[in-house]
Amino acid sequence: MRGHAGTFLLIIAAAWSLEAQPPRPFYRANPSDSPRMADLKKRMDAGNRAEAVIVFWEDVRKAGAPLIEPVPGDPHYSWVTFLWQAKENTVNVAIIDGVAGGIGGFDPSKNLMTRLAGTDVWYRTYKVRNDAAFTYWISPNDSLESLNTTSPRSTKPQADPLNPRRVGPQSYVELPEASGVSLATASSPTRGKVERSRLHSQILNNERDIWVYTPPGFESSGQSYPLIVTMDGSQYVSDLPVPVILDNLIAQKRVPPMVAIMVGNAGRGPELSCNDRFADFLASEVVPWMRKNYNAGRDPARTIVTGSSLGGLAAMFAAFQHPEVFGNVLSQSGSYWWTPSEDPERSWLTRQFVQSPPRSLKISMSVGLMEVPDQLDTNRHLRDVLIAKGYALHYSEFNGNHGYVSWRDDFAGRLLDLAGISTR
Repeated sequence: MRGHAGTFLLIIAAAWSLEAQPPRPFYRANPSDSPRMADLKKRMDAGNRAEAVIVFWEDVRKAGAPLIEPVPGDPHYSWVTFLWQAKENTVNVAIIDGVAGGIGGFDPSKNLMTRLAGTDVWYRTYKVRNDAAFTYWISPNDSLESLNTTSPRSTKPQADPLNPRRVGPQSYVELPEASGVSLATASSPTRGKVERSRLHSQILNNERDIWVYTPPGFESSGQSYPLIVTMDGSQYVSDLPVPVILDNLIAQKRVPPMVAIMVGNAGRGPELSCNDRFADFLASEVVPWMRKNYNAGRDPARTIVTGSSLGGLAAMFAAFQHPEVFGNVLSQSGSYWWTPSEDPERSWLTRQFVQSPPRSLKISMSVGLMEVPDQLDTNRHLRDVLIAKGYALHYSEFNGNHGYVSWRDDFAGRLLDLAGISTR
């Protein structure tokens, strides 16, 4: 049972959620809104239709897709036009994202491209805020089955062949005002080292890959280094990527030299779902190992645990269980809807924060405006509870969906909240 104090805090949290939200991240545009598409139609009407289409595709292959065009009179938005060249019989083309949220969503029938009559050109235009970064799939001849199901679909989406920008198997869009674009690409002339090894856990009775980042000029003696502990190790090396972001922030003197350990998975779902033993493994084995071998993580106030999605849930839970080790939490799109299978009420961890005295934690958390409602709502709910409980909290909502493109652009801002030299 929750108790009267907990119920009161949840009522306060609900009231906080009524605050004004940011402008919509994207709109479905009219087919004529894209200047490039309007120009193609004009050229087709004025002369050789086939030649106009050939020239159009040649231009697209040079510049890449989707088409990104400014919106006259509205500098905060762009026209974003997704394209498909039909080289075989095509009855429909859908843009989809599924559980990631984003422009496509769960229902392919609501996100279908339009065919330009008499051509192989399929397209769909959106008006998108210029700070957006998001992933997407394209699905030609889609079955139009909802993605909001556990049943296998009869058609599978694919990356956009006209878009060279990929993260993992997906295509992505990154508009010019996305916050951390430059920090997630290698630019620092001095770079730290990343060492990969294996770590055995007596608590969990298993072994996993780990990656340790040490900054330029690292020395194992002297003052202890600040420490970052991440979930989903391989993705935080390559897809996010923590080493590159740290190189750039350290070179710019925006954070002090820091050490990071990217902890690999050995059973992602069970371990990252508020697992007491996994939290103990992080606090009682991983951090002591880093103290001994890398002189890092001795001060909880300078130790950060971080993750995204289920990893964000696991990071928040680890700090909740062990604030004596982890004084800082960096959570991105945390899966705070999670609850144990035997519990009929969602948001188990949020309820633990309601029912427990505040821990000595500094928290920076974020979630994407393009994410599915459950992800967005449960992050806002936890935010409101943390405010009501008096936690030191930085909260923001990035313009993106549930994926590493959005998280890598957002990560530096969250890290600066917790460890930035200018804010400490």
